[in-house]
Amino acid sequence: MSKVFVNISLSLDGFMAPEGMDMAHFSDPTYKNWGAKWGALMAWALSQQYLREKLKLGTGGETGPVNDMVRHTFERTGAHIMGKRMFEGGERGWPEEAPFHTPVYVLTHERRNPWVRPGGTTFYFVNDGPEQALALAREAAGERDIRISGGANVIQQYLNLGLVDELEIALIPVIFGGGRRLFENLHEPLPQFRIDRVLASPTATHLRYVRL
Repeated sequence: MSKVFVNISLSLDGFMAPEGMDMAHFSDPTYKNWGAKWGALMAWALSQQYLREKLKLGTGGETGPVNDMVRHTFERTGAHIMGKRMFEGGERGWPEEAPFHTPVYVLTHERRNPWVRPGGTTFYFVNDGPEQALALAREAAGERDIRISGGANVIQQYLNLGLVDELEIALIPVIFGGGRRLFENLHEPLPQFRIDRVLASPTATHLRYVRL
């Protein structure tokens, strides 16, 4: 059976996104310096050869265990789930060929027809809650896995439902001091995980936890 996993970057003080990174200030990355902070959070990923090629950022980039890990993340994923806030930011910021290349299920109260993008990405807008989105994603993914892409609120919903099988966190040595925390709004019974892998690099510590 396919796995449900989270794969994200996280600041050292536990934030997925810095303060000020919202739709109201999306066009002004100098607001509360959110652009530079977000860049610092994602620099490790954008330096990997596989991701640079995937996003058409040019040649070069790092190879090795971290690059192999990034490749595996993309290859294992058969469908994505995300929230409306993440989609709205991406709708403005992603290139025409969105970087997913799978079906993407967007949790929203908005009714909207599927949005087909070049390269195999189609966004579907789900109004019936996280469990229905997961059912649709499982069907689409087949034997591949489902990635809960974010944002923090959506990940929290799936943690509270006990539906996350694996947590993959790239812990970045930057401190935001504010923003959107990953581990908030959780309630009992809390899911329990074991450490499966730790991969250290100069720019991030990659932690993989598997559900007990």
